[in-house]
Amino acid sequence: MDLGYAIMRLSTKGRYAVTAMLDLALHDGQGPVTLADISENQGISLSYLEQLFSALRAKSLVRGVRGPGGGYYLGKGSGEISIADIICAVDEWVEFTRCGGRENCRNGQKCLTHSLWDQLSEEIFGFLSDISLRDLVERGGHRDPRLQPNARLVAEPLNKRAA
Repeated sequence: MDLGYAIMRLSTKGRYAVTAMLDLALHDGQGPVTLADISENQGISLSYLEQLFSALRAKSLVRGVRGPGGGYYLGKGSGEISIADIICAVDEWVEFTRCGGRENCRNGQKCLTHSLWDQLSEEIFGFLSDISLRDLVERGGHRDPRLQPNARLVAEPLNKRAA
């Protein structure tokens, strides 16, 4: 199945792009947000953000304002930008087949488990396509102290061990 996007493996690039876009969504309506502010708030290097925002700008997911008081705004409403849009904009996609969907995983032939991994990739794409930035904000991100303006988005370990 052709998803219309480049194949990717979710990496720091995709996670950082989503984090930076969520920072913009949390500040929506408060004026432009500088990359320096996002860098400081989220602990992402400024040069890395510049690379990400170049790709996000090319896909019209953000728009920039130059000059004093400039910065970035969301390029569309937060409800119109899916997490899949963001990840695909930075040239990544979650693909679990070894062959990248070309069906030539085993000596030029489709392997026995190709359909399983291909379906998993489609499910993840569908899942991320159904979640918008607005959904993330409305799901409570704005009430989570880690998501407050001037606070870093921090991932908590899933299995905390008692000290």
